[in-house]
Amino acid sequence: MLYNPEKPIDVQRAVENFKYFVKHNKVFELSAKKVPKTYPQLKYAHLIMSWFAWEYGEKLEYIKLEYFKKLVNPSIFEYEFVNRKTAECRIEYKSLSDLTKDELTLAIDRFRDYASKEAGIYLPEPKDSIYLRDIEIQIKNNEQYL
Repeated sequence: MLYNPEKPIDVQRAVENFKYFVKHNKVFELSAKKVPKTYPQLKYAHLIMSWFAWEYGEKLEYIKLEYFKKLVNPSIFEYEFVNRKTAECRIEYKSLSDLTKDELTLAIDRFRDYASKEAGIYLPEPKDSIYLRDIEIQIKNNEQYL
């Protein structure tokens, strides 16, 4: 069962369940749940990466891996993978869907800063809805190049 720590009734129910499990010697699991990303956040991330790719003259998948993940956000995306059969150790990169909402927010902010300072490409904020709509149209009309 999930409990919201901001609601006193949920906290009370959680404590009661915990006490019950301990008293009756029951096996239980206690874990924190990640705050999921929102669809608009994922859509926004892909939109600004697409715009960067268009402006930079590269494919979206290249920008996503080489710039967004490897160059700008390696601390968020990079992890070591060990092949269970060969014991080969190599570097892999997480998917956007594996991130928490806060991690994706940080990754987006870093990418926007990089784009502006290093590449001279302005990436609009999520609240710039008119500019984002124009970018979405431009990307949709030119997706064969991405």
